[in-house]
Amino acid sequence: MAAARRVRAAAIVFSAAALASACALNPNGPTMPSPSDPFLDTVQTRTFQWFWDVTDPSTGLTPDRWPTRTFSSIAAIGFGLSAYLVGAERGYVSRADAGTRTLNTLRFLYQLPQGASATGVAGYQGFFYHFLDLGSGLRFQTVELSTIDTALLLAGVLSCQSYFDADTPTESAIRAYGDSLYRRVDWTWFQPRPSLISMGWHPESEFLPVDWTGYNEGMIIYILALGSPTHPIATDAWSKWTEKYEWLTFQGHTHVNFVPMFGHQYSHVWVDFRGIRDPYMQAHGIDYFENSRRATLSQRAYAIANPIGWRDYGADIWGLTAVDGPLDTTLVYDGTARQFFTYSARGAAANEVRDDGTLAPTAAGGSVPFAPEITVPALKSMRARYGGNLFTQYGYLDSFNPSYQFGTRVQMGRIVPGVGWFDGDQLGIDQGPILLMIENYRSELLWRVMRKNPYIRVGLQRAGFTGGWLQQ
Repeated sequence: MAAARRVRAAAIVFSAAALASACALNPNGPTMPSPSDPFLDTVQTRTFQWFWDVTDPSTGLTPDRWPTRTFSSIAAIGFGLSAYLVGAERGYVSRADAGTRTLNTLRFLYQLPQGASATGVAGYQGFFYHFLDLGSGLRFQTVELSTIDTALLLAGVLSCQSYFDADTPTESAIRAYGDSLYRRVDWTWFQPRPSLISMGWHPESEFLPVDWTGYNEGMIIYILALGSPTHPIATDAWSKWTEKYEWLTFQGHTHVNFVPMFGHQYSHVWVDFRGIRDPYMQAHGIDYFENSRRATLSQRAYAIANPIGWRDYGADIWGLTAVDGPLDTTLVYDGTARQFFTYSARGAAANEVRDDGTLAPTAAGGSVPFAPEITVPALKSMRARYGGNLFTQYGYLDSFNPSYQFGTRVQMGRIVPGVGWFDGDQLGIDQGPILLMIENYRSELLWRVMRKNPYIRVGLQRAGFTGGWLQQ
């Protein structure tokens, strides 16, 4: 395992525009955190252990959240599958143990029943329901068949397919199950309104009336659908997807806007967008990596400006995305009635601001490769300022709100007098980006693995991406 612990600490390669943005923050030049910083290993070790400990080792079903027991999230399973690669590379677990856990997961998922009925199945047409029962793995209540959550699951599946490349029974089986899970997905069936892909389907009411279009986390859906060797969608889907992009300036940074940070992060966990461009980005002179960097910088600038006057917002305490919150209510804060939320897609962009003072470590943690000089200090400051109220055995709790000190009841989490509200759970879809994007900053592991995946390459090429590693 000594070799597994010696993970290559690759320097992040910034575009000229990215370096210019960084230098604007610090006229003497950006101070880049070292990829070997022990703090990063502490965060990764604890966050990895969350996935390893709370996931059922025989089924691979990762809970949506913990310690609150609810259901399994198929997106969280996808993040967990990629987390096992980090664990194997860094020696948190052995490659053999990671392989066994991965194979158990893929085999269980593949063997779950699929069909058009409303009960007794886990999915249909190769897609999976958003949430699965933690015991049986079958559809949880009446949730939707989800294209985005299936895509996030498949991204994790394909990362394992490419990583486990040894000629052993376990790793050969991982590759076979991974291939089968991906190939059976009928992307064209999920296009009731071509050329776009619908967001979901219910056996009770058919397809949802909304499609994936405009910049958001759905980028990974189209890349996977375009790269399919069995049910590929037409190439015009990508241009339809980009038609609704909003190229706007927010807090001095011009980019394709999307309000919560997770939309700028999820697809980037598995796809290295540095130096490759589709026609849209080619026309605007940047790539999607730089776009996410600008979104990250604009969020920090918003927190520094702090137009609402929330407590603790500033250069090193910032970050808005979809996370838990204290309560769905309206209360008076600093003389003004303010609306607060439980789980909500918070964010700040030119086209919308949804901000109730609730901050998310994953907003900074999932953006570490884009702007390490501001994200790593933010993670450190959150830990230093809030200590064990926020940073626990399994890393950062999902969210916190220093301004919420009303003494009223809360729907989740707890109020620490004089400090603020803190969530009581960690969520898989927020733990994943922290762990995996820190690893991409430190070693480019997921990016390197997925650059050699033929389905990802074909999907990007069919979407019109050129340049960079795609030409190699």
